[in-house]
Amino acid sequence: MMNKINSMIASKYFSFFVTVALFVILYGAGMAMYKGFMRPQVFLNLFIDNAALIIVTIGITFTLIIAGIDLSVGAVLALVCMVLAWLLANTGIPVGLAVLLVLVMGTVFGALQGYIITKFDLQPFIITLAGMFFCRGLTAVISQDTIQIVNPTWVALASYRIDLGVGFVSIGAVIALIMIAIAAVILGFTKFGRAVFAIGGSESSAALMGLPVFRTKVTVYAISGFCASMGGLAYSLIMLTGYNLHGLGMEMDAIASSVIGGTLLTGGVGFIPGALVGVLIQGVILTFISFQGTLSAWWTKIVVGALLCVFIIMQALITEQKSKLSSKRSMETPSEPPKPAMQN
Repeated sequence: MMNKINSMIASKYFSFFVTVALFVILYGAGMAMYKGFMRPQVFLNLFIDNAALIIVTIGITFTLIIAGIDLSVGAVLALVCMVLAWLLANTGIPVGLAVLLVLVMGTVFGALQGYIITKFDLQPFIITLAGMFFCRGLTAVISQDTIQIVNPTWVALASYRIDLGVGFVSIGAVIALIMIAIAAVILGFTKFGRAVFAIGGSESSAALMGLPVFRTKVTVYAISGFCASMGGLAYSLIMLTGYNLHGLGMEMDAIASSVIGGTLLTGGVGFIPGALVGVLIQGVILTFISFQGTLSAWWTKIVVGALLCVFIIMQALITEQKSKLSSKRSMETPSEPPKPAMQN
């Protein structure tokens, strides 16, 4: 019995199940306290309101799995919103071309950060921190004032609702769910995904195995930049503005969501559906505060901070348990008797 419990705790999906259980408990408590929680639209609103954070968290999860980090995602999101708003307000280019330009901009910026980090073996924290300052500054240079997006096509996309019978979702929410599915497939069923996990487990071992470490790490940061850009588009569909302070602190929310969802900060372990549930937990807490009516929204930060500490401690305990199990199994495995020496 104890062996089964130990094996269950050591499973890579244990954190995910704990996260799902926490989400169910929080949502169940909300339904018990407030009748409004039972409306299907309240659940769907979690995806609508957090579409940008879900998309950004996907990119952050990729970087955390390779034992990296990307602090620039919130600033890239703000830059994308600002550039898109400026292009639509001051040029006559089609919406599709403007969207393509900002996606390429974010992806190239992410790849450039990844190239610098990998080529010169620098700390991701420092380089992406510099990237954050660069993008925030560039956003303010474009405009320190809010630029409204009044393009009819973009406004129509922002107000479009997809009817599900029991409620509706926005285009941003659909994009977020599609990206979750694509990311889960890439990480779980492709050579690239296996290389990402291998690099996170041990970069030197991955290199000895012949895996393309340099290319994989640059691609991971390019994916993070692409997700930040796509998150900026989803954020723009909600806000319909370009503003220097958009996405302020979102990188920390994304890291917290990913860790709460089961991603190890030390790399090598991560689960995209878990990251989604981590975002939804933050959404449920915010919905709680909204229904309660008198609490400050800062309580979300307090609760998420406490949860983050709990999950990091839990990850440390899981890692310790795995080490114990590994040592026990190696001791229980009988060693092969020495072969007799060959006699001529």
